[in-house]
Amino acid sequence: MTAADAGSWQADEEEPRGPVGKAFRLSAADSLSLGNAVCGFLAVCVLAYSAIQQLQVGGGRFTPAPSYFATAIVLLLIGATCDLFDGLVARRFRASAMGAELDNLADVISFGFAPAFMVVIWGGFTDQVPFPAVLAAAAAVLVAGVVRLARFACVKTKSGDFMGLPIPMGAMTVISIVLLFQPSVWSLVAVLGVAWLMVSRIEYPKPKGQLAAVVLGWIMVNVAFLAFWVGWPEGGDLPIKIGATMQISLVAAIPLRVLFYKREQRKEAERIGR
Repeated sequence: MTAADAGSWQADEEEPRGPVGKAFRLSAADSLSLGNAVCGFLAVCVLAYSAIQQLQVGGGRFTPAPSYFATAIVLLLIGATCDLFDGLVARRFRASAMGAELDNLADVISFGFAPAFMVVIWGGFTDQVPFPAVLAAAAAVLVAGVVRLARFACVKTKSGDFMGLPIPMGAMTVISIVLLFQPSVWSLVAVLGVAWLMVSRIEYPKPKGQLAAVVLGWIMVNVAFLAFWVGWPEGGDLPIKIGATMQISLVAAIPLRVLFYKREQRKEAERIGR
C-alpha cells in the first residue's frame, strides 16, 4: 500500500457520514424530545431527594412520601405529553436528522430508567420483599423498555400498529401498580408482567387522529387527578386510585381482546375449511 493509498484510506474513514450540518440544528420536535428527557431526569431527582432527605432526618429509616411520588409522576406525565406531540410537530413542520434518535434516548430516561428507579424507591426500603427481587423487577422494566425501543426502530408491523406495549404506556402502568399496591411478591410479578408486555408480540393500536386526542385527554385527566391528590390531601387518594385502576384495566384489556379476536379468526378459518 502506497502512502497515497494510505492517505486516501484514512480520509475515507474520517469522512463524516450523513448531513452533519443539519444534525446540529434542533427542530421544534427535538425541543419537545429534550423536554421529555428533562422531565424524566427531574422525576428521578425528586425521588432521590425524598430518599436522601428522609434518610438524613430519620436516622436511616425511609418511608416513601406520596407528595414526592405525585410530583415525580406529574413530571413523567408532562414528559409523556411532550412525547405525544413531538411526532405530530415533526410531521407538521420538519424533523432534524437526529430527531428519531433523540426521541428514543429521551424515552429511555423518562419511561425506562425513571419508572425503574421508582420501583426501587417503592419496594427497596421494606421488609415485605427481598431487595434483590425489587432490583430484578426494576431492571426488567428498564431492559424491556430499551429492547422495546430498539425493536421499534428496526421492526415495522404490517398493520402499522405497535408490536408490544408502547413504553410510555408501560411506564404509566408500572406507576399505577406502585400507586395502588404495597410492595409484595404479587405486585412485583405484576411489574414483571408489564415488562413482558413491552417485549411481547401483541399489537397495540397506534394513536392516530381521534385516538391521539383520546390519549392526550387520558393524560390530562390523570394530571388532574394527581393535582387534586397533591393539592387537597384531605380529599383522600380515591381519584388517583380510580385513574391507576383504569390504566391497568386498559392495558390488560387490549391483550385479552387480541386473544379473543385471534380465536374468532381460527374458528372462522376452520368453518370455511370444512
